[in-house]
Amino acid sequence: MDRRHDLEVVLRSRTPIVIIETRDEARMLEMLQSITISSASPNYLPLFRWTVTDGLQRIDIKMEPQPLNSEPGDVLKHIRAVTKPGVYVLLDFHPFLENPLHVRLIKDICIRYREVPRQIVLISHTVKLPSELESFSARFDMALPTGNERRQIIQRVTDEWTADNPGARVQADAKAYELLVRNLAGLTYNDTEQLARNAIYVDGAITKSDLPGVMQAKYELLNRGGALQFEYDTARFIDVGGLTRLKEWLSQRKAVFRGDASAAHLDSPKGILLLGIQGCGKSLAAKATAGIFGVPLLRLDFGAIYDKYHGETERKLRESLNTADVMSPCVLWIDEIEKGIAGRGGETGTTQRVLGTFLTWMAEKKSQVFVVATANDISALPPELVRKGRFDEIFFVDLPDRKVRASILAIHLTSREQRLREFDVEALADAMDGFSGAEIEQAVVAAFYAAHSQQKQLGTDHILSEVQQTRPLSIVMQEQIGALRRWADGRTVACD
Repeated sequence: MDRRHDLEVVLRSRTPIVIIETRDEARMLEMLQSITISSASPNYLPLFRWTVTDGLQRIDIKMEPQPLNSEPGDVLKHIRAVTKPGVYVLLDFHPFLENPLHVRLIKDICIRYREVPRQIVLISHTVKLPSELESFSARFDMALPTGNERRQIIQRVTDEWTADNPGARVQADAKAYELLVRNLAGLTYNDTEQLARNAIYVDGAITKSDLPGVMQAKYELLNRGGALQFEYDTARFIDVGGLTRLKEWLSQRKAVFRGDASAAHLDSPKGILLLGIQGCGKSLAAKATAGIFGVPLLRLDFGAIYDKYHGETERKLRESLNTADVMSPCVLWIDEIEKGIAGRGGETGTTQRVLGTFLTWMAEKKSQVFVVATANDISALPPELVRKGRFDEIFFVDLPDRKVRASILAIHLTSREQRLREFDVEALADAMDGFSGAEIEQAVVAAFYAAHSQQKQLGTDHILSEVQQTRPLSIVMQEQIGALRRWADGRTVACD
């Protein structure tokens, strides 16, 4: 009711152009019709709807449709020519705002608004108004359903299922029901109803097993730009090898992040920066973070947000961050962040705006989005990103020590259905001194190929042979890794 009142105020404010950016077109039209029909007679204004397919139709009263003026230029000339007040809702008119003739016609209507109040309402998923029309316009933001409204939508879908299945009732787990209400946040009315129907109509119940499907569908609805990748099932990454100190740090903050009542007096953690050597597990650490917190993982691809058109890169980033806000609680993983904000050739202006957008979001966000940013080159990161307070902590992922190497080796052998007692894991861990986690895995994979070509069972000798033929990154890039370690010493917290 508050949103309906706010929209009515905007419509009565004598603003020639009202812009409404929404994907919930049907609900907006219903609201406009409701406002028009309930208006007192002295303030009553006829309501018209235009689409390029059906033309102009009056929709505030029941009458036979009489489609007129389907061409954009014709409908604007018609509106300019009428001598009676009215509200004209133009749907998906945004592509036609680039035509100078259309801009001039709209401006004529605006200039003569005091003589004849003909109000234009532009409804679309996005509307970029030409600068010469901005002074004649007002924007109305259609708020998304509140928690109580989402409950009402779920109840309506439940009643529909009961009507379709006489004698049966929807079985609802109380905790799963509340999680469903929370997980549907950030969607339009239509999308909320669609996902609630998907969850209930499958088995006539609301259970925890419905939630992964709801989150996956929600992500697909929100991530229209394609810059985010979604992974719901991250629990299996909790047991990755090593990262002992990082896991302990995250475990201490889990209750606060999840909003437990006992931790209400503490600020929710913001995020961490993972600096380290390539192949040592920064990506696994991001997945382990989501696994420990028990929330979905979103990966932001900076390469996908960069666009050649001015302003589009920042818009895509804002949309991606907004999606993360809506998907909360979640972990947002930004891989190799230095490649996205440390300058891209001649696009330094764009990268500075991207950095500013990201830092502003980090400082102002209220949602439960835990940021995990990874970087290989600390020298490429701007100082304003790594200053104290931007992230909760900066962790350094170093080459694994002997104990961690043995743990990583055991994980890769076990995952490939090998019996550990048939391998000399300790000797292999010694031989792999200086190997990263990725190099250990690759040695196991290469050994499998060698054993298969010899038609033999994989053994310690096969892996040892591959290790002896490998020159790890710690030797090939010894100087760069040494410099990175020296910088990290005293400035970061070791993950192990």
